Amino acid sequence: MSRFLLVLLMLAATAGAVVAYGDPERIEQASNTVSEMLRKRAAQPTRAVQVARGLTGEFALRAQINGVNAPMVIDTGATSVVLTYETAKAAGLPLELLDYNVDVETAGGHTRAARLTLDRLAIGKLVERSVPALVVPRGQMKTNLLGMSFLDRLESWEVRADRLMLRGYP
Repeated sequence: MSRFLLVLLMLAATAGAVVAYGDPERIEQASNTVSEMLRKRAAQPTRAVQVARGLTGEFALRAQINGVNAPMVIDTGATSVVLTYETAKAAGLPLELLDYNVDVETAGGHTRAARLTLDRLAIGKLVERSVPALVVPRGQMKTNLLGMSFLDRLESWEVRADRLMLRGYP
C-alpha cells in the first residue's frame, strides 16, 4: 500500500511540474528526477524472512530476544508474543518484578501471564523494538509464540504452499 501511495505522489508531482512549468526541458528534468527516486526506492533491500512449514505443520523459527536465541512458533491466534518463563529468564527479563495478572488460554489450559515489553525482537533481517509481550509462569508452556503484537508491525505476511513470508517495511 505504501508503494502505491509513493508512486501516486510521484505522478502527482510530475503532473504538477508539467502544469507549473510548461517548459519541455523542465518537464523532462522533473520526470527524470521522479524516475530516479523510484529506482532508488526499488533498489533498497527488502527486509523479508521466509519460513518453511515443519513436519508437524507449524511454522517454527529462531528469533533473538534482547540478543538471546529463542525458538518460536508463529501463532496468528495469539494476540501477543508469549514467552516461556525459561526463555524470559535467559533473555534477562526482570521476572521478579512481574505481576501475573493477565488471564490467558493456552493449548495446555487456563493460566495467568505477566505483561512486559521486549527491548528488541529480531527474526533474521526483521528487527522490532519495544514489542509488547507476555510471560507465563514456569512450566505452563513448552514453546514461545510469535503472535500478533509482532506480526501487526510488519508490512505483510502470507502463506503460500508450505512457505510463510514475513515482510518488514523498507
